Amino acid sequence: MAAISLRDVVKRYGRGKQELQVIHGVNAEITDREFVVIVGPSGCGKSTLLRMVAGLEEITSGEIWIGDRVVNQLEPAERDIAMVFQNYALYPHMSVFDNMAYGLKIKKVPVDEIKMRVDKAAGILELGGLLERKPGQLSGGQRQRVAMGRAIVRQPQVFLFDEPLSNLDAKLRAQTRIEIQKLHRELGITALFVTHDQVEAMTLAERMIVMNAGRMEQFGTPEEVYHRPASTFVASFIGSPPMNLLKDAPGARAGTIMGIRPEHLDIRSSGWELCVETVELLGAERLIYGRLGDERIIVRSEENQPAPKVNAIIHVAPREDRLHWFDAGTGKRI
Repeated sequence: MAAISLRDVVKRYGRGKQELQVIHGVNAEITDREFVVIVGPSGCGKSTLLRMVAGLEEITSGEIWIGDRVVNQLEPAERDIAMVFQNYALYPHMSVFDNMAYGLKIKKVPVDEIKMRVDKAAGILELGGLLERKPGQLSGGQRQRVAMGRAIVRQPQVFLFDEPLSNLDAKLRAQTRIEIQKLHRELGITALFVTHDQVEAMTLAERMIVMNAGRMEQFGTPEEVYHRPASTFVASFIGSPPMNLLKDAPGARAGTIMGIRPEHLDIRSSGWELCVETVELLGAERLIYGRLGDERIIVRSEENQPAPKVNAIIHVAPREDRLHWFDAGTGKRI
């Protein structure tokens, strides 16, 4: 395996007045065997960044290192990477075994070694009984495991995942996340994983890069990103439901935005007066949506607490040690 280094990486399309910059000087050091997730909304540049690491997009300036090599000018096949795509990209006329073995056959790897590698990967991914089937005979989750198996048998330095779970339903996504975590522990892979789903990012990442409009807003562990967001964008994007961001809350400082997570607002006999607009029951918890003056607030409460009525006035109080402060002009954390 190998480390990945992104050094002032920039991507522009077009020239002159038609020039469009989509990646703005990204710097990140991904250590050997680390699992890093690149997360952000559609159009933020996360897939473009991954494709530049893969060699599928040229970089405009900066350097990308994989291990001890600058790979800017290397073709994808020369970078010693394997990529798992959103759409699986399996050959429909080939068996599972042949799909997984195809890249090794092209490289003229000996037949015995091909069988050994495919059998080992199939064992890890629980595909042993499916090797003779065609992709059309598999479920979406099984096809995604075949795509991962095809990457594993190549034994690359780096694994790249481009939104590989997007085509799966919610239950399969959860199962496949567990399988990917298990795969990472067993193989010790260096991995970059792109997703727009912040739940996937939080559950999979050892560290995560949060992208916004081509810029890296924050690079840190899920705990750091959740508990100390670097900006209002990160605070509003990471977390479900997102952090409350208030300009006119009681006690707010001039020129600042106050942030408070829904779970850090307590329902009390006194405090901020909140007019309840709607209540959502989510199993063991409730989300209470209301208004504090002109600002909308979300409060998370336990299921065993009394549910307020719509249009009722309740009182909530923020936990003082859980307040976040951001500059109103820049959005950056104070």
